[in-house]
Amino acid sequence: MVFSSALIGLREGLEAALVVSILVAFLVKTGRTHALRFVWPGVGAAVLLSVAVGAILTYSTAQLSFEHQELLGGSLSIVAVGFVTAMVFWMRKASRHIAAELRGKMEDALQVGPAAVLLLSFLAVGREGLETAVFFYSAVQTAQSDTVQPLTGFVIGIAIAIVLAYLLYRGAVRFNLAKFFTITGVLLVFVAAGVLGYGLHDLQEAQFLPGLTTLAFDASSTLPETSWYGALLKGIFNYSQQTTALQAVAWVAYVVIVLPLFLKPTRKKTTRKNTARENTAPAAAGAATVEE
Repeated sequence: MVFSSALIGLREGLEAALVVSILVAFLVKTGRTHALRFVWPGVGAAVLLSVAVGAILTYSTAQLSFEHQELLGGSLSIVAVGFVTAMVFWMRKASRHIAAELRGKMEDALQVGPAAVLLLSFLAVGREGLETAVFFYSAVQTAQSDTVQPLTGFVIGIAIAIVLAYLLYRGAVRFNLAKFFTITGVLLVFVAAGVLGYGLHDLQEAQFLPGLTTLAFDASSTLPETSWYGALLKGIFNYSQQTTALQAVAWVAYVVIVLPLFLKPTRKKTTRKNTARENTAPAAAGAATVEE
């Protein structure tokens, strides 16, 4: 659970941190550092909103009945799967153009005024933050209301993301972000498949979906979740020792459909010279214009 939470925190945190670094770098390079005082309040407000939403989702649902908790948890788990899927495909497609897009939006915001700069910063980071809040709630549900492991994982992942983004911004490190997002994307496909399975299981326990007693397999005696290897599989892939037929079919179908689509080569329209230049993360631009 710590690993999967850290992976999601790393992806979401790095995307948000790169967005901030691009905006900051643009203002610094164009000599408009005075606008930075409007960027940071927007970023801070987005972070606070995300934390608040995560806390409300996690702790307010404790007052609900078991069936309603499972129904809400299962529904939000499926929403989280949708977010993860959209996130990995969006970053794969938009990685080369996100910096230019953000710089254009910041230029427009500067023409409007300070409120527009603050709103742009808030919205740019807020989307990642709200997705993270939903992921956190889903992770807590998967961990059977244990908030410590998911919270630890998210904090570790986000902390690493912030450090990486800062080092990229300062030019202290350079690495291929396209490969990074591809590798983490593949891992997240399996994480999302596990979250989908748990979400469907919650809906079955809420009696919203049938088939709770129809098991695809029961590995309680051979691969128990209490063993170190069972806990490892549960933490990485959301393994369940008692998996219903619906869970198993959904897990396999998700991986079989989504993974090949994610790994499918895309058409490259850049020249070899531009590709070589884009493949190395540029420090001043926040390392977001990279080859897919």
